Amino acid sequence: MVVEAPDVKALVRSLSADLCGIAPAERFNGAPAGFRPADIDGRARSVIVYAKRLPASTLIAENCVPYTFVNGEITRDVDRLTLNLCLRLEDVGLRTVPIPSDDPYEYWESERSYGRAILSLRHAGELAGLGKLGKNTLLINPDFGNMIQLAAVLVDAALEPDPLVESEACPADCRLCLDACPQQALDGSTVDQGRCRPLSNYPHEKGYVLKRCNRCRAICPHALGMKR
Repeated sequence: MVVEAPDVKALVRSLSADLCGIAPAERFNGAPAGFRPADIDGRARSVIVYAKRLPASTLIAENCVPYTFVNGEITRDVDRLTLNLCLRLEDVGLRTVPIPSDDPYEYWESERSYGRAILSLRHAGELAGLGKLGKNTLLINPDFGNMIQLAAVLVDAALEPDPLVESEACPADCRLCLDACPQQALDGSTVDQGRCRPLSNYPHEKGYVLKRCNRCRAICPHALGMKR
């Protein structure tokens, strides 16, 4: 049985996703070798990308604990959605491969504190028509801004793809996120993970990992959506 794209999207939304888009595997041909859908599963023909939104109020809290809590819980929630989606799609005969929302991943350069997921979800979101990448390197959705958590599933069926978002996420002369970064980790196209991690993944002496900085996310004029 072949699942049509509208039915797939309806299924994803029924599992509590706020956004869903579909990209053909060929759209990832420009990704680095080893990090394309075909490198994960040679039979992958489509990438289903979806997201859940985060409570906007965590951006304005003066304490980092609420944002850390929400970030962790939404990541686990999206991963549970991924597992449920895979099971539902397998029940109708599709071959699926889950892509985690965050950890784990294999590629790691310890000298730079640089990691790379098996598939870049922010780029996958852009290729599936969910938004555009901003200068803060975050995917900005027209409705929910950058306050979203992404995940994806690869499938062996050619599903109807979504069109790309044409409008730009950032004004050409905007430097708010670049200038606000306390670690000077942004250059407008990439993030220096070695500079970013000490605050974005701050190890507390009790053993917690705190998200002590979200300035690039919070200061963005489109943090809550391009329409707001």
